[in-house]
Amino acid sequence: MPIRILPGELVDQIAAGEVIERPASVVKELAENALDAGATRIEIDIERGGVALVRVRDDGCGIVAGELPMALARHATSKIACLDDLEAVTTLGFRGEALPSIGSVSRLRIVSRAAGAEHAAQLDLDGGALTPVRPAAHPPGTTIEVRDLFFNVPARRKFVRSDATELTHIARLVERLVLSRFDVSFRLRHGMRVLLDAPAVSGAGAEATRLEEVLGRDFPAAAVPVRHAAGPVMLSGWAGLPTRSRAQPDQQFWFVNGRSVRDRLLMNAVRLAYRDVLYHGRHAAYVLYLTLDPKLVDVNAHPAKLEVRFRDSRQIHDFAFRAVERALAGTKPDLSAASAARGAPALGAGYGAAAHAERGTSLPLYEPSRDPWAIAASVRDEGVLPPLLSWAEEHPLGTALAQLHGAYILAQNREGLVLVDMHAAHERVLYEKFKAERASGTPASQHLLEPVVIELKAHELTALLERRGEWEQAGFELDALGSTRLALRRVPATLKPGEISRIVTLLVQDLTLEANTHHLEGAADRFLGTLACRSAIHAHRRLALPEMDTLLRQMEATERANQCNHGRPTWTRLSLQQLDQLFLRGR
Repeated sequence: MPIRILPGELVDQIAAGEVIERPASVVKELAENALDAGATRIEIDIERGGVALVRVRDDGCGIVAGELPMALARHATSKIACLDDLEAVTTLGFRGEALPSIGSVSRLRIVSRAAGAEHAAQLDLDGGALTPVRPAAHPPGTTIEVRDLFFNVPARRKFVRSDATELTHIARLVERLVLSRFDVSFRLRHGMRVLLDAPAVSGAGAEATRLEEVLGRDFPAAAVPVRHAAGPVMLSGWAGLPTRSRAQPDQQFWFVNGRSVRDRLLMNAVRLAYRDVLYHGRHAAYVLYLTLDPKLVDVNAHPAKLEVRFRDSRQIHDFAFRAVERALAGTKPDLSAASAARGAPALGAGYGAAAHAERGTSLPLYEPSRDPWAIAASVRDEGVLPPLLSWAEEHPLGTALAQLHGAYILAQNREGLVLVDMHAAHERVLYEKFKAERASGTPASQHLLEPVVIELKAHELTALLERRGEWEQAGFELDALGSTRLALRRVPATLKPGEISRIVTLLVQDLTLEANTHHLEGAADRFLGTLACRSAIHAHRRLALPEMDTLLRQMEATERANQCNHGRPTWTRLSLQQLDQLFLRGR
């Protein structure tokens, strides 16, 4: 077959194969054009999952009647004019491929009225065949209808899934649009049914409405704000708490200069930020916006513009990682968490409500050192009771009362009961302590009067010596005495003399087994995480009340203390209102 120039219609269909993958791709291209046109309201109508009809109506600037035919020509665009423009793209679209590609595989109609025009103009494109421009009635803005998608490309039509599947893809796409522009109203209808209606929002805190619409009503309260800037780069948005993780990565949204992207570099940065607070196999939920100089990012890296390239990818990765990591560092017990139920109404207006109010203003909280009959004496005393601690003086995790089944600490604060998993909590405290000491280069350690000698298997000792640097950074000094004997001359100060052999043996075994399966990415973090796990208080260790209180205070001062190193929660609370519900008080 001789070399020849392909017909324009075939070129458009080839381009459509890159840009128009499914009906959701049509919605994406048309909605992005509407946003580039300055629309403040976008209405999307779908029939049969988008195969029968995709209609996008906007109130943007519109298209001049004389430019309608050119809008359907290949590589025709109003968004860039030269190479310099391409290197600093600020619009969502710029290729000039979408409309001709869509028109080549569907029956397309454009009706548009430019700002200031007396009437609208209409143009039809049926499988690539263009009709003359004619007058039409239409308010300012543009409506584009795409009917019978892939009607003339049977091979592509076979790859379209069921109506329900295609509609799901469209709904997910519109959700990303809703999160990309809070100042624009979006409405999605399938037939006569409204699937999503998101009016424009503005003002402080108004974003919560959009977040609830897409991620659920619980997300705003279960997320921490992210905001960090460095030079021309800024990251903002919301990172879901580790306790609000999901089985699937279906609530992860990244936006770069307002463009929704699925970028592996950025997603990996967030995954690393969550690595030691998220339970293994779970996925974080987040909505993050990266804003930077357009010259620092190349958006011309993917036909559908779903991926981007950064001029300095390592710097952007580290910036995003640090920003999210610092936001998550605040996930520790604090007064705001302890007072979550303070503003909640009591159950009923009867005895239960009155009792709840009286508890908050009368009898003092229990103190372990106080005479157990002091409360009874206070009840008989008609005088004024001693005042409670002020809210600013109260500790978020309260005061320890007892140890339950050798595994949990029971504490009380002004709001109710607090339960703490003592091993998980101590594990986090130690892990953060070890990391801080490693960063400062001064691990707290103790020299042994006599070296502790441990028998290991030959391969275990070999593997240990290969990682000698990690052991030394944690406060160990060690030597090999032969092929199977390890001598410890210095150990971390947290290890008690009687536990050194047991903990080190377990540490060696854990690091050997978990080398390829540990939830922490870095080898150094894996070492410190395993050391913290093996050094932490274990079940059935009896603690005195002062020891329990010390652990509670350490948790309150430790970053990420709401989760252990494996992502499990370290504490929970039962409010007085919840206790009232359990005992049917006020009913």
